[in-house]
This record gives sequence, C-alpha cells and structure tokens, in this order.
Amino acid sequence: MSRLTFYGRPGCHLCETALETVLRVQARYPFELEIVDIESDDRLLTRYLERIPVLVLDGQERFAFFVPEADLIDAIANLTPPAG
Repeated sequence: MSRLTFYGRPGCHLCETALETVLRVQARYPFELEIVDIESDDRLLTRYLERIPVLVLDGQERFAFFVPEADLIDAIANLTPPAG
C-alpha cells in the first residue's frame, strides 16, 4: 500500500484545502496517510515553512502549495487499485 506524508501546520488555509482533497482521494484509492505538523520540528519548519502543504508519496515529493485532485488520483491510481 502506498504511503502519503502530508506536511502542513495548523491555521494554514492551503493545508486545509489540500487535506480535504487528500481525504476525498483516499476514500476511493486507499493509502496510508501520515499528517505531520511542521511546527513540531525546527528542521521541518525551516525546510517547509514557505512551501506548505507538501505531499510526499512513497518517499518522493510530489506536490507543494496546491494539490490538484486529478493529479493526485493519477499518482495514487498508478500505485493502488480503487476501493470497493
């Protein structure tokens, strides 16, 4: 099963919108999801502060700032069969 790591922080409007997209896609194409608050680690905060949200799929950074639903589906669908 694919693993998606979502880097963001509380109060980030782009993060909230992107996470809604991620959850919609996850309902159709199951994958493991880890949500990481970049404020919990100074290194992550420095690395991602100006770029969040950042999505890493199976160890490869795939999206930053915006997560087009169709593009995320394409990335996930190539790795995971649809649910149901």
